[in-house]
Amino acid sequence: MKLRDIAAALACELVGDGEIEISGVAGMEHATESQLTFLANPKYVHKVKDTHAAAILAHEPVHNLPIATLVSSNPYLDFARALELFYQPPRPHPGIHPLAWVAPSAKIGENASIGPFVSVGEHVVIGRNAVLHPHVVIYEGVQIGDDFTAHSHVTVREFCRIGNRVILQNGVVIGGDGFGFAKRSDGTHYKIVQTGVAVIEDDVEVQTLTSVDRATVGESRIKRGAKVDSLVQIGHACVVGEDNIICAQTGLAGSSVLEKNVLLAGQVGVSGHLTIHDNVVVYAQSGIGGDVPAGSVISGSPAFDASTWRRAVTAYPKLPELLKTVRELRNKIARLEAAADKGADHHE
Repeated sequence: MKLRDIAAALACELVGDGEIEISGVAGMEHATESQLTFLANPKYVHKVKDTHAAAILAHEPVHNLPIATLVSSNPYLDFARALELFYQPPRPHPGIHPLAWVAPSAKIGENASIGPFVSVGEHVVIGRNAVLHPHVVIYEGVQIGDDFTAHSHVTVREFCRIGNRVILQNGVVIGGDGFGFAKRSDGTHYKIVQTGVAVIEDDVEVQTLTSVDRATVGESRIKRGAKVDSLVQIGHACVVGEDNIICAQTGLAGSSVLEKNVLLAGQVGVSGHLTIHDNVVVYAQSGIGGDVPAGSVISGSPAFDASTWRRAVTAYPKLPELLKTVRELRNKIARLEAAADKGADHHE
């Protein structure tokens, strides 16, 4: 594909030779002489001189280097779009595989592809263009919109609801029982039936081996555009807001509410029954035990302001030395006080 054609497809300004043939896209360190790469962060501009790429996506032309440039206001986004020009995941042929089981009362939209060993329960409704890969299980009464993709070993439990253009990666469980038990007087635990559902809105993607529990009563909800990474636990009655990013190994205890554009880095723990307001950023391995005001950037466990946390962690390795200094100062003061007392007694 010629570079000028890529520029046209991405609506980028072309600076350099548009006749260059591009065979694919790659990162800066791994790109070959026929590939396109990108520069999204200006602090890495020094690496451009070492790339073998034929062309680069960047915010501005790369001067003094023999490399063609596609000038973009968002190089990382356009790099993602360029990938789609060269690679599309294989899509199974439409139809229901003879080794799948679809309940007679289920309603499947046109152009669906249902693979072998898929099970679709009674009264399920699935919209157009669905792709259910092998071993997907859809329980009774589930409602799913258009352009749904479920990879192998996805499970959607009874009566849950899923919107349009939702992608569930391998091993995701939507609507498993919330972790709810009542303690008897003898110390044993009585299971609380989980009568609620899990609701996944439009344009949500959930990565591998993640669980979104159903609510004890009411619903758990993942709102439009949220992206949830692998190995995340979302407890019962949680709300994950629009366009949230939740990174791997994060856990939300029950009734956690995340508003719009919240970013939780990896291994964040949320204690539950709290609200994280709009546009909050939480650093990795943080522990959140209370409400977080809108726009906060926090870190640590328990989490607090990230700039204060950075100063604190910088000081932490110096604490033994500081403690030693304090002890020496205390001893010096004690000696000075003792000498002063002795001098006072002498004058008396």
